[in-house]
Amino acid sequence: MAAQSTTTTSTRTTTTTTPTTTTPTTATPTTAYRARRRGLAVAALAGALALAGCSAAGAEPAAGGDASGATGAELTPVTLMLNWTPNAHHAGFYYAQEHGLYEEAGLDVEILEPGDGIGAAAAVAEGRAEFGISQAESLLPARAAGMDLAAVATLLPVNDSVLMGVRGSGFTADPGSLAGLTYGGYGGALETEIMSALTSCGGGDPDDVEFIEIGNVDYLAGLEQGKFDVTWVFGGWDALRAQSEADDVVVLPMAEHEECIPNWYTPVIVGNSANLAADPDTARAFLDATSRGYDEVVRDPAAGAAALLAAAPELDADLVERAVAYYAPRFTAQGRFGEMEDAVWQRFTEFLVGADMLDDASPVEGAWTNEYLPAA
Repeated sequence: MAAQSTTTTSTRTTTTTTPTTTTPTTATPTTAYRARRRGLAVAALAGALALAGCSAAGAEPAAGGDASGATGAELTPVTLMLNWTPNAHHAGFYYAQEHGLYEEAGLDVEILEPGDGIGAAAAVAEGRAEFGISQAESLLPARAAGMDLAAVATLLPVNDSVLMGVRGSGFTADPGSLAGLTYGGYGGALETEIMSALTSCGGGDPDDVEFIEIGNVDYLAGLEQGKFDVTWVFGGWDALRAQSEADDVVVLPMAEHEECIPNWYTPVIVGNSANLAADPDTARAFLDATSRGYDEVVRDPAAGAAALLAAAPELDADLVERAVAYYAPRFTAQGRFGEMEDAVWQRFTEFLVGADMLDDASPVEGAWTNEYLPAA
């Protein structure tokens, strides 16, 4: 188990968990956000599950992580752990923090990036963070493994995942074109199932798709060099960037093929189910202020981009501005911010069960709630 050291600042008390047998490391912001789904491969969850009851590297506040000038005694401390480095998905959090919306709600919110060895889901399940950013494809297996987690809001009501390739590779916006191509990804089971379902739905043979692992690379360069023919990214980040750099980019939005594959919620805000039940007022205050932040980003994307860049100035300002403008209408595309639907959760769960990625549908019971969102 890990030893814990506690350091007190003028605004917050930050607890850093340090392994007793290894030299601790901390997460640091990177200069480029690779908007792959951190939980894309359910296999990636294994690391988080292994850490659910043992030590892990500490996490440090994200850039701009504590803007409050109040003392801890005046405000309720709340920790939010991101799923990645700050990016366009997180604009509403940073807007709420920069403009004092959390303070108005009586909260001192600290935003952390994930540590080198622990993700948001494990941190929330262990009680190290009140809230975290995860995704349905990680949350459901985590619950099946015993993690006490529940999604309390979705950042995007419609999955923004796209397949991306370049003209001349054989890849088109037709799912059947995937047959005979090489897919570059993370090697996750969900990738295989989604690619196979899309290919079959388009009339192709999924056995004709070759899968290779590429990790975090320059996707556009890899595509143009023929190292792989297609990859999976978010439409509002890597695809957006690639389309600004080259005129031969082809994208296949997954949301346009729900007759083949389900929609699912990614990213989502998760909380610890027991803690939510024990302190619903804090959850409601956090989500009320967060919802206000995202509503303001929808109203004024430039202000949302400015708040994100103030917190993470190392990001490409032009890309951030375009990405936040891209996502702004999508945050509330189906109504109030954060709201989730049972039908979406049920269909995605059935997909995972059918793909043998879950033993049964029981993990979806209690996996999500709209209870803590502000009234419509």
